[in-house]
Amino acid sequence: MKIDPWSSTTYQDYARLRDEFGIEEFSENLWKDLPHPHRLLRRGVVFGHRGFELIHEAIQKKKPWAILTGLMPSGRMHLGHKMVIDEVMYYQSLGADIFIAVADIEAFATRGYSMAETKELAINEYILNYIALGLQPERCHIYFQSSHQDVKDLAYLLGKKVNWSQMVATYGFEGATNMAHIFSPLVQTGDILHVQLEKFGGLRPTLVPVGVDQDPHIRLSRDIAQAHRLYNVTVTKDNKIGVFVKVDTNVETLLDNAEKILKKHGFTDLKRITDYKAIYLNTATEADIPLVDEALAQSEPGFGGYGFLPPSSTYHRFITGLTGEKMSSSKPESAIFLTDTPAEATKKIMNAKTGGAATLEEQKKSGGKPDECMIYELYLYHLIEDDNELRKTYESCKNGTLMCGACKKRAAELMERFLVELQEKRKEASGKIQQYHK
Repeated sequence: MKIDPWSSTTYQDYARLRDEFGIEEFSENLWKDLPHPHRLLRRGVVFGHRGFELIHEAIQKKKPWAILTGLMPSGRMHLGHKMVIDEVMYYQSLGADIFIAVADIEAFATRGYSMAETKELAINEYILNYIALGLQPERCHIYFQSSHQDVKDLAYLLGKKVNWSQMVATYGFEGATNMAHIFSPLVQTGDILHVQLEKFGGLRPTLVPVGVDQDPHIRLSRDIAQAHRLYNVTVTKDNKIGVFVKVDTNVETLLDNAEKILKKHGFTDLKRITDYKAIYLNTATEADIPLVDEALAQSEPGFGGYGFLPPSSTYHRFITGLTGEKMSSSKPESAIFLTDTPAEATKKIMNAKTGGAATLEEQKKSGGKPDECMIYELYLYHLIEDDNELRKTYESCKNGTLMCGACKKRAAELMERFLVELQEKRKEASGKIQQYHK
């Protein structure tokens, strides 16, 4: 399988994606003890993760942590885009610092939009809707890639440890790919990692919630973060925990520093082999690695390093378009846009593909197929908050007591209520943009 961040591919076999790309399952034990778990978590819409354990611990222990997300200003905002900001607002309520990158450099490099066009789309189609949906200005920073010098500088500096072969293996770039396109993933890595610079809050766990199509950016960022570390903490062949210095300068000083930190955290049974640039923790277990790694990372800026913690990520399923294909800004009939009028949304919903039978008689007899229904997905992802109500809708469809016409009408009414309220809040949001765009 191939994952292309810039394609319109629809992904269906999420279990296979997890297996082939090393994405871990987002199991119940990662969300069940979080405060008021969000519907996208408890309904399995978020299906995978990398390193969410760091975020879970930060939430439970009330430690500082951050969210980095981005918006691609290359089309109108629709319900598929709304899922990410729903997650972001939930995590903001749990204490995360929020950073939102407007990917105008990427839109320019990969979609052909001018900087002026991306600015207008970003403000009118995304930022206004984010504010209207309830994103709070406290600890929230929205910025344009092209205007953020620290992000661009970091992208350039981090690129020293990435070679062409790695970029080709990760993205499938070819000889005809323009250089701005090739550089744009490094800018995204600058987006993801800059929030750990001292200037922006310092080293801390960082979560990037994305669709699975963005996983190449996550893998690249995690690889680059690790490549720039001064220490590596790993399990050795004889199942011990080893701390290794990765550089060839100041080795003894770095080992002295590591030994001091390890003893401070209670790891006193150590074996140091300077020639191997290593310290072995005789009584530590694999479960101790995150603690040791974070403690060492915190010290690395004092020795000229970055000390980046590997960014964590979660992956959500894509909401299917109303036509049965991927919901896309380039296919208006497939998507409900947040700036649609209620009449436009109603028309799309009434024409949407469903999981109903060919005739009313057959559906009453055999029931519908909610798992194949675009209307049910609207309920699952957006329109019904109460899980019991959602379950009753599902069962009524399955047993043939709920017909598609009535179901569509109900969805249209709920969508109309949502859009009318959102439009009112958009009007109020227009005067608040500067509170977010800093």
